[in-house]
Amino acid sequence: MSEDMQQIFADADCLHPADAVEREISRMAAEINAAFGQLNPLVYCVMKGGLIFAGKILPLLNFPMQLGYIHATRYRDATTGKELDWKVPPSEDMTDRHVVLLDDILDEGATLKVIVEYCKAEGAARVYSAVLVDKKHDRKCDPNMQCDFVGLQVVDRYLFGYGMDYKGYWRNAPGIYAVKGL
Repeated sequence: MSEDMQQIFADADCLHPADAVEREISRMAAEINAAFGQLNPLVYCVMKGGLIFAGKILPLLNFPMQLGYIHATRYRDATTGKELDWKVPPSEDMTDRHVVLLDDILDEGATLKVIVEYCKAEGAARVYSAVLVDKKHDRKCDPNMQCDFVGLQVVDRYLFGYGMDYKGYWRNAPGIYAVKGL
């Protein structure tokens, strides 16, 4: 399998190199700092995809916060999604808290929508979403779905890198890449 994955990377198109991604993360951090300085938010990393993005942006945030993680998936290392599977639901009390979700991508938005609705049902005062990538297409589960903080707008291709994977591989790729032909 690793030889196949090496070829996937070799053939992929680099849409955004690491330095461009890092600039966007810094820009997003400045926006989030301005918005949450006095709100004492509860910040969640949405696993697995949000791990690298969260690891990059959290040290740039200059306000007190509590940090947790959520592990919810629809893909299970496949290239198409199914029903949501909660691996690790939120464990912190969200009642009257401002909740910030850090995730890798807004694609169709089904996973993020369920997580947002869950947080609201648990009593969050407000739920904000921050994604590294927003994929531009007309297949969003809710046509009005938008994130509060967005790094990069990308074309409608199968992406990997900076937390996004291709069949469970290349979350660690040093940039945002698109699989050749997908």
